[in-house]
Amino acid sequence: RCASAIAVPTSTASQNIEHDVIKEASVPNPDPPADSPTAAQLSEHTPYMVATYVRPPPMMVKGEGCYLWDAENRQYLDFTAGIAVNALGHSDPEMAKLLYQQARTLIHTSNLYHNPWTGELSKQIITKTLSAGAMHTASKAFICNSGSEANEAAIKFARKVGKMRMPSGTQHEILSFHGSFHGRTMGSLSATPNPKYQKPFAPMIPGFKYGTYNDESSINSLVTDKTCGVIIEPIQGEGGVNVATPSFLQALRTRCDEVGAVLIYDEIQCGLGRTGQVWAHQTLPKSAHPDILTTAKALGNGFPIGATIVSEDVAQCIVTGDHGTTFGGNPLACRLAHYIFSRLSDPELLSSVQSKEHVFRRHFEHLQRKYPNHVKEIRGRGLILGLQLASDPTPVLTAARERGLLVITCGTNTLRFVPPLIITEAEIERGCAILEKAMEVVFANGGEVQGTKGQQEMAPDGR
Repeated sequence: RCASAIAVPTSTASQNIEHDVIKEASVPNPDPPADSPTAAQLSEHTPYMVATYVRPPPMMVKGEGCYLWDAENRQYLDFTAGIAVNALGHSDPEMAKLLYQQARTLIHTSNLYHNPWTGELSKQIITKTLSAGAMHTASKAFICNSGSEANEAAIKFARKVGKMRMPSGTQHEILSFHGSFHGRTMGSLSATPNPKYQKPFAPMIPGFKYGTYNDESSINSLVTDKTCGVIIEPIQGEGGVNVATPSFLQALRTRCDEVGAVLIYDEIQCGLGRTGQVWAHQTLPKSAHPDILTTAKALGNGFPIGATIVSEDVAQCIVTGDHGTTFGGNPLACRLAHYIFSRLSDPELLSSVQSKEHVFRRHFEHLQRKYPNHVKEIRGRGLILGLQLASDPTPVLTAARERGLLVITCGTNTLRFVPPLIITEAEIERGCAILEKAMEVVFANGGEVQGTKGQQEMAPDGR
């Protein structure tokens, strides 16, 4: 179809056709129009799905490395990695091979019986965490199915420690921070102080308090002898790629020690190589290490699994029957995670993350100079980076997607970049060139590109 051959529109229908034709002629990856096979399939499926997400029009059907293809066979360079999940990229060949082998051997037995892979994975997580110089008190791991479950376990374990210290139950409060995202199940949701997500399910679980991220002056008043646990992301992902200062984390650790509270680091998004270290907190001194560390996302590279790592002091408070899981620790998930963890802790891969960060930052600094009224700040570490915009970023996301680049948002007006860790510098260059073109279209022709909502896990209240 040729845009120059369009007739003068005489109706709304013909105007829509004209719009689709012009779009397909002007961008390489236009979103599927209303009369596309994708739209027809979505119309068939949507009535049967609970409407928990708003999604853009493309339907992804294939992935390989750092690329995705939709049902219309359009290719996209993926700067999202399934929300920081596909650290090894899509369809990793060795992972596919292991999945096939283990699925033919043993998938699930429940935790009523031993299997070789739960223990092997737990051992690997602890030994590699210690050898990396992270959480020096790491002793045992609880394997579950997701990040929210890992945080639920952490919250329960903190409550149990408080109960052991104060059998009266007075040491039961959990402190978390504004801008955090710890999950959607009731315990982790209670630790996620966003009214948009809490209000529909209120009241929350009693005993949760909220502080201001990086505000050291408020720590002593928030963490008291009633506090059993403090949960914090060393780098807030959904909240806007906000990085905790080392002094803030150290002050939290010190205060937790003073009152006998458990310090929990949620590294579900920022851990497992994303900062160029195995764990984001491992650059801190031992005096700022956590008592509990949670992980998920990249641990399964797309296969559901999570883990809660605890110190010996915490582990001694947990006895048979205190917690459990039906699917958690199944041999299929654990065998895959064992392979994935070994890859993500490889020194060569970790070193490359830091060099790739420099490529991103060079391009972001260029965009900041080119669009000083639109691009306000660069945040993050390694390959969890945020670009703070002055206004709603969704038109930029739409323009980028229609040119073959997938980016997501977070916080308030922030573009988030969490690509596969295996991405090449050439792919970063290509993606950033597309991003710059998208910004040219949006910033030079305000209002021409309409943003597609729904590309953010946790939108700020009121959006």
